Amino acid sequence: MQKWRATRRLLLNSYSSKSRFDHPRSNPISDHSTTISRSSSGFESWTSRILHYRHFATAMIQRNPSFSTLNSNDINHFKGILGDKNVIEDEDTLLSANTDWMRKYKGSSKLLLQPRTTQEVSEVLKYCNSRRLAVVPQGGNTGVVGGSVPVFDEVIINVGSMKQVISLDKVSGVLVCEAGCILENLVSFLDNQGFIMPLDLGAKGSCQIGGNVSTNAGGLRLVRYGSLHGTVLGIEAVLANGDVLDMLGTLRKDNTGYDLKHLFIGSEGSLGIVTKVSILTPPKLSSVNLAFLACKDYSSCQKLLFEAKRRLGEILSAFEFLDNESLNLALNHLEGVRNPLPPAMHNFYVLIETTGSDETYDKEKLEAFLLRSMEVGLISDGVIAQDINQASSFWRIREERIPSLHMGVPEALMKAGAIYKYDLSLPVETMYNLVEEMRTKLGNSAKVIGFGHLGDGNLHLNISTPQYDDAILAQIEPFVYEWTSKQRGSISAEHGLGLMKANKIFYSKSHETVQLMASIKKLMDPNGILNPYKVLPHSI
Repeated sequence: MQKWRATRRLLLNSYSSKSRFDHPRSNPISDHSTTISRSSSGFESWTSRILHYRHFATAMIQRNPSFSTLNSNDINHFKGILGDKNVIEDEDTLLSANTDWMRKYKGSSKLLLQPRTTQEVSEVLKYCNSRRLAVVPQGGNTGVVGGSVPVFDEVIINVGSMKQVISLDKVSGVLVCEAGCILENLVSFLDNQGFIMPLDLGAKGSCQIGGNVSTNAGGLRLVRYGSLHGTVLGIEAVLANGDVLDMLGTLRKDNTGYDLKHLFIGSEGSLGIVTKVSILTPPKLSSVNLAFLACKDYSSCQKLLFEAKRRLGEILSAFEFLDNESLNLALNHLEGVRNPLPPAMHNFYVLIETTGSDETYDKEKLEAFLLRSMEVGLISDGVIAQDINQASSFWRIREERIPSLHMGVPEALMKAGAIYKYDLSLPVETMYNLVEEMRTKLGNSAKVIGFGHLGDGNLHLNISTPQYDDAILAQIEPFVYEWTSKQRGSISAEHGLGLMKANKIFYSKSHETVQLMASIKKLMDPNGILNPYKVLPHSI
């Protein structure tokens, strides 16, 4: 009894002199399930300030000689389809469209097309296929593996003008919309209708749902709602020859033959261009709580995850972790960020979010879980956010969830210098061993940071150096991929393969599997014009 009281006193200590693990009955976050979301104004304004970047050369890739070169007749033909204003040759606009947001990859396309309808996409692709003009589909251009920008002179097809919400069934929660809808706009639309998107990303102020589907984007809600393979009910896509595949079903159950939509989810525009999406959206729930916790070691983080799944169950909506290097980076490079658990620095930190419909029940359930976790030593310290501002300050540290100018650790990494980013799916019990081995391997030559979606086994391994250095890269690769392969992990958990990892696919997939992928690609895009040099190894 004495130990329980001592634990409860610690839990009730103050954050900002009031609420470190304050009793949840006092002023919780309970307005809406969307209260943790923030508004944004796009990535461009802050990424343009990054000075430490390098264009990763394409010297090892040869332009496919079977592809044609754009000429004036092609441009005039596109103007006939799209109108002059949607055929872009402006150099400044093209510079942005040719460069990924991390400024690692840069193409040399001379043309950006902006179709407004599926029919226009169809006509453009039919012509490009007949002329063997390679194309790169593009949405918000927020990818990190070079998948959404040209490698050479591919024509850019940006679907951002296709941004209509077509329908929302308020009984089933099925949303149908065009591929160019910005994720944050869909979030706002659904919020007003009493629903939420099952997908939440920091890039939501810029990324588009078509790109999300094409890359099978993950994010913070996957632990609760699963991947887009489960929530996307149907798509419309245009093949390389211009044929339109109408698979825009809205049914939860449809067992009639092969479920072909899954070929387009995660194929990064290499099999077709997604033009419409139907997606199952959950109802918005009223009770949201967020806790920022400290753990003494990675083993405690694992055990905490196990206990959270058992004891929080249906209300657990996010489980994120970061190490002390990640927090240090955020404190040193992000304006306005402060340590939620001063003055000490702990080895690991965990963010747990719960979302439910019964405010009293959810509070009591979370409090009981935290008290028990403190008693058994899984938590060293912690604080529950008492209002939306505190919740935002917690997410500000970790988060890809805070859009545009407020991306937490990823933003801090960009400000710190050069970054080598690895998005890995690994068994939870061995995940952090890779971070420790990389620190031993690199010594003082780099900072090795580990954070990610612990709830679904996704590690974001980031290696920070003052500038890009081939000698450091040689120590990182192929070691990271080999290590991941030995654990039977995935070298791409949620970012895709793009150009960066196309030749690394064999670390995660067998030769037979990749060969079948290549056969599917050849069947659906025999001229290979759709997003060439990406996803599949260049040898194939």
